[in-house]
Amino acid sequence: MARAVAEIQQARRPEPAAHMVRAVDVVKRYDTGKLQVQALRGVSLTIERGEMVAIMGPSGCGKTTLLNCLSGLDDIDEGDVQIEDVSLSVMSDGERTRYRGRRMGFVFQFYNLLSVLTAVENVEMPLLLSGVASREARDRAVKALEMVGLAGREGHLPAALSGGERQRVTIARALVNDPAIVWADEPTGDLDSKNAEEIMDLMRGLNKEQQVTFAIVTHDIGIGRRADRIVRMADGEIVGEEYPA
Repeated sequence: MARAVAEIQQARRPEPAAHMVRAVDVVKRYDTGKLQVQALRGVSLTIERGEMVAIMGPSGCGKTTLLNCLSGLDDIDEGDVQIEDVSLSVMSDGERTRYRGRRMGFVFQFYNLLSVLTAVENVEMPLLLSGVASREARDRAVKALEMVGLAGREGHLPAALSGGERQRVTIARALVNDPAIVWADEPTGDLDSKNAEEIMDLMRGLNKEQQVTFAIVTHDIGIGRRADRIVRMADGEIVGEEYPA
């Protein structure tokens, strides 16, 4: 596994930034036509390099909206978001997309795997779309699957994998570009307790051993307690923080 990790990290990293993520007074509104909803109300948050942060709160409190705004998937209406000391506001849509492809990884609750592609083909797809040569993309995808404990399962379609294995493929896909940060939205929400614990063990191990930064949206306090910090949200605002023992 250690060799696979070393080999997958081929791209030269930029000089480390002071903070991985810095959000200042972020406001996000949604206009439904009849009603304007303020989803984020002046949120400020810093995530340090190598930190694992869990974002928690009741449904509808703005957790996923915050993740989407911090990662640049959604635009913000006011405030500023910086990733690795670069403001997302100075990037064009194309630059933001390319930046996400190079420096970010995403893990979702329902996997978002293409059913007609094998595990290795799903993992290599982001590399191919970003212009990486097919042979290099395949080699890096195989090593990413090895890193998450799926050596020998490269040729299986998602339907032939368990839920836990499918989420491992998703994590491999998130890590294949050697990202600065991984955004995870309810990554264990579709798993039973055993598989959820295994996936959390995997992510925590990658965080501790490889200093991968994770921002995790979750309803599960058990997941939150495995993080370095819990950020509590309610009604579009951060209302508190906890540091699990």
